[in-house]
Amino acid sequence: MPLLSIRNLQKSFLSPEGGRKVIVHLPAFSLEAGQQLALRGESGSGKTTFLHLIAGILAADQGSIRLGERDMVGLNEPGRDRLRAQSIGYVFQTFNLLQGYTCLENVLLGMSFGPGADRARATALLERVGLGARLHHYPRQLSTGQQQRVAVARAIANRPKLVLADEPTGNLDRRNATEALALIREACRESGAALLLVTHDPEVLGAFEEVSDFATLNRVGEAAA
Repeated sequence: MPLLSIRNLQKSFLSPEGGRKVIVHLPAFSLEAGQQLALRGESGSGKTTFLHLIAGILAADQGSIRLGERDMVGLNEPGRDRLRAQSIGYVFQTFNLLQGYTCLENVLLGMSFGPGADRARATALLERVGLGARLHHYPRQLSTGQQQRVAVARAIANRPKLVLADEPTGNLDRRNATEALALIREACRESGAALLLVTHDPEVLGAFEEVSDFATLNRVGEAAA
């Protein structure tokens, strides 16, 4: 059984004209445990919405999103939150760090939504990503690349089965982008987590052995028809 199995997934939003616009319509998609896959997708293609549906940040209109034995679709918001905390790590393009909290506190807070805060593990993860000397720094005191490293540590803190990464190098210069991508992939390999990354960056896509085109998977035209 695949780690992630999606069938007939659909999500639409209300358009300014008052109708419904289908953003995501995926007949089928799957990801195996430990697999690392990059999805190519331009801005506005629906790829971020797709990741938000997998993570349970958004509720699907229809279809199924099975993560192991559990289906994200059909759960209420607290249920989706619990499943995400237990099984999914998310690396956002904008990092989504809490500015009033230190690096260590950002990771501990992320852990508190899962099995529970573990100060020793949080510290070890930040040391692992090269921030052992900045545990008590605030995001504003870090470089952009360092902030992304905190985001990576937070994403893997709860030992997720699946890590989602949405344009994780989009706000980084080329050197930091290369380092961040290598860190994300290595962290997933070490923990045995699958990785699903979406990007439009050709250099990021070139680093992956497996690449799929989101526009080919997302058959919005067929849904509209």
